Amino acid sequence: MNVNILIAFAAYFFILLLIGVIFHKKQKTSTDFIIGNRSLNFWVVALSAHASDMSSWLFMAFPMTIFTLGVPQSWTALGLIVGMFLNWHYVAPKLRRMTEQYDCTTLSTFFEKRFGDTSGILRVVSALMMIVFLTHYLSSGFIAMGFMFESIFGIEYMIGLSVATIVIVAYTFIGGYTTVAWVDLFQGIFLLVMIILVPAIAFTKIEGWSSIVTTAQQKGIPLSPLGDLSTDSVVTMFSLALGWGLGYFGMPHIITKFMGIKNVSEMSKSKWLGMSWQVIALGTATFIGMVGIAYFPNGLEKPEMVFVEMVKDLFHPLGAGFILCGILAANLSTMDSQILVCASVLSEDLYKHFGKEKASQATLLTISRCGLFLIAGIALVLAFDRSKTILDTVFYSWSGLGSSFGPLVLVSLFSSKANKYGAIAGVLVGGVTVMVWPQVNPLVTMYKISPMIPGFFCSLLAIYGVSWLTRQSVSTELKVES
Repeated sequence: MNVNILIAFAAYFFILLLIGVIFHKKQKTSTDFIIGNRSLNFWVVALSAHASDMSSWLFMAFPMTIFTLGVPQSWTALGLIVGMFLNWHYVAPKLRRMTEQYDCTTLSTFFEKRFGDTSGILRVVSALMMIVFLTHYLSSGFIAMGFMFESIFGIEYMIGLSVATIVIVAYTFIGGYTTVAWVDLFQGIFLLVMIILVPAIAFTKIEGWSSIVTTAQQKGIPLSPLGDLSTDSVVTMFSLALGWGLGYFGMPHIITKFMGIKNVSEMSKSKWLGMSWQVIALGTATFIGMVGIAYFPNGLEKPEMVFVEMVKDLFHPLGAGFILCGILAANLSTMDSQILVCASVLSEDLYKHFGKEKASQATLLTISRCGLFLIAGIALVLAFDRSKTILDTVFYSWSGLGSSFGPLVLVSLFSSKANKYGAIAGVLVGGVTVMVWPQVNPLVTMYKISPMIPGFFCSLLAIYGVSWLTRQSVSTELKVES
């Protein structure tokens, strides 16, 4: 174990815990803990939302796809950029206003109040679906942490997972939403600097662009974003763009950050600041993969470690330790938000629903904090299966969340033609479609289609279709209530 790298990581962990302690006293109610009492400035909201988005996927899984499959995989980045811009421009301001209007701190509660569901079914169904996919998503972060600790410190995989769990739960437990937001701000700035620095230096160590082209040609790795323009390439490009871009509308750990801004009028500032950050981050992550092609001409046993191995080769151990904290930053900034959302779902959507509507704020705050341990524990167990890749785990969870909630978020904000029955159907159909699509895909088409695409549009169809079929029932219920 390298002592210099260990010192760097220990210093980084200390900073995170210090931020948690600073904001600990501000968490007096469940609302404070879950959305910071809607008191954050546009800087914090912007970088927190984007840092919550870019997990270790940004440093490990995405550069790996460029490193092994070529630049056509960059359509993923294009889809993400367009999707997030639309999310900021159309969803963010309206969701912030409407959740305050309905006095909601979670998406499940918002859906329930927006569609007037007094049965509680919509709240419970959406809450459970959210926990399933977010917990699975969270496990991808633990997998990345396990690989990283194993590669850098030589620490056994399971021990690395345990260390990661302790750190992430500790500072989230102490400070809640406000701590997570400020930690994400710090980590967003830190990881952006690191992801720019490393490929820039690595590029000076190879023989320029020509070495990338030569090595790529020898390996048959395409460097054109359009690939070979075959049907397979075109289908892959659109599948990547839509499969990732559509997901933003349904990511609870991202869109809940919109709910925490103090002034809705400043949402536009957050949008442009956040989008600038994202374009730079995704652009340099693509560059990491491209430089890696020439930097590691013989390939790597674990392609997901291209950034890590590059850093270890370029820098002194102490400097490498601080730089590799960039991956830690990306990972933790996503994991803390996901754990916090799950904890809020357990307290606000499930605990309160099952006979605890009048629970005190102190009790709800305690339940939220206890929920952190439960969700982290489940995700930790899922991460024990180290055979899963980070990319596959993230993509499955991203597709599940985007398909279950993306259509419903859009419909709840911009349409008056849906009802509670359609909303319930949309959540279930979207989630189930993603779960079964890998088995159905070969029966439908020879091309590999992202589960997000059928999941998203089947969910949208279910919302409007079931709403139309049950319109008479809803009218009858309204007459009885009146």
